[in-house]
Amino acid sequence: MDLDAYAETHRARWTELDRLARRRPGSGDDVDRMLADYQSAATDLARIRQVAPRSATGDRLSLTLHRARLRFTGTPVDPATAVVRFFALQLPAALYRIRWVTIWVAVATVLIAGITAVWIASTPGAVATFGTDAALRQYATQDFVDYYSDHGLGAFTAQVWTNNAYIAASMVAFGITGLFVPYSIVQNAMGLGVSASIMHAQGRLGDFFLYIAPHGQLELYSVFLAGGAGLMIAWSWIAPGQRTRAQALAEDGRALITVAIGLVLTLLLSGIVEGTVTRQDWPWPVKIGIGTVALVLVLVYQWVVGGRAHRAGERGDVDAFDRGATEIVAG
Repeated sequence: MDLDAYAETHRARWTELDRLARRRPGSGDDVDRMLADYQSAATDLARIRQVAPRSATGDRLSLTLHRARLRFTGTPVDPATAVVRFFALQLPAALYRIRWVTIWVAVATVLIAGITAVWIASTPGAVATFGTDAALRQYATQDFVDYYSDHGLGAFTAQVWTNNAYIAASMVAFGITGLFVPYSIVQNAMGLGVSASIMHAQGRLGDFFLYIAPHGQLELYSVFLAGGAGLMIAWSWIAPGQRTRAQALAEDGRALITVAIGLVLTLLLSGIVEGTVTRQDWPWPVKIGIGTVALVLVLVYQWVVGGRAHRAGERGDVDAFDRGATEIVAG
C-alpha cells in the first residue's frame, strides 16, 4: 500500500473527524457522523499500522482518534485505574521489550568481571597495586563483611536504595549519549573483578560470593535492566528505521523511561534484602534462597506478565491504549 496515496484519499474524512472531535457536537447528526467517521478512521489506522507500525501519518490519525474517543467517553480514567493499568500492562511491557538487551548486558558484565579478576589474580604483583598487605587484609577480613552490619537497619537500607536507584536512573536517563551505559557497565564489572581478586588473594573468595548472593542477584539484574533501557534509547536515534530520529527518540524515550520507575521498586526490594537478610546469622542457603525468590518474582513479572501484555498489543508507550482501542473497533 502506498501510504501517501492512501492518506490523500482519506484525508478529507480524517480532517472532518478532527474538526468534530475538537468541538462539542451540536446535534445528534454530528454525533452520528463523528461515530461513523471514527469507526472508518480506526479501520484506516489499523491498515496503516500493518504497513508502517510507526509513521507520522499514523501518529496524527491516532491523535485524532484519541480526541474523538474522549468526546464519547469523557475524561480519562480515575487515578486508581491508571495505576493498576500501569503496573499490569505498561511497566511489564516496557520491561519485556528490553529482555534480550538485558541478557546481553548481563553476559558482558560477567565476562568483563571474570576477565578482570583472573588477570589480576594471575599477574604477579597486580593485587599489591591496590594497597598494602595490611590494608588488603583488613578489606578482606573486616571491611567487606562489616559493611553489611556497621549501620542501622533503616539507614543502611535507605542508603543502599538511594545509591543504586541513582545509578540505575542515570543509566536510563543518559543512555541517549550512547556512551554512558557502556562506560558504566565496564566500570561496574571491573569493580566487581577487582573486589573478587582481592578477596581471592586473601583466601576469602567464598565470603565474596556468599555476602553478595542474597541481595546481589536482584541488585545486579536491576542494573542490567537499566543498562538495557539506556542502550535501547540510544539505539532509537542511531537506527530509527522508518521514523525520524527525533520521533524515534521521543517515542522510545517515553516508553523506556517507565523502566526507571520499575527499577526504583526492584532496587527497593533489593535494598530491603540487603539490609534485613544479608546481615542476619541465618544459614546461607536460606539467605541466598530469599534473594533467588526475589529475583524470580521480577523475572516472572518481566518475561511472563510482560510477554502477555506485549502480545495483547501493549508497548508501554503513551498511545498504546489508543492502538488497542483501534484494533478492537477495526476488528
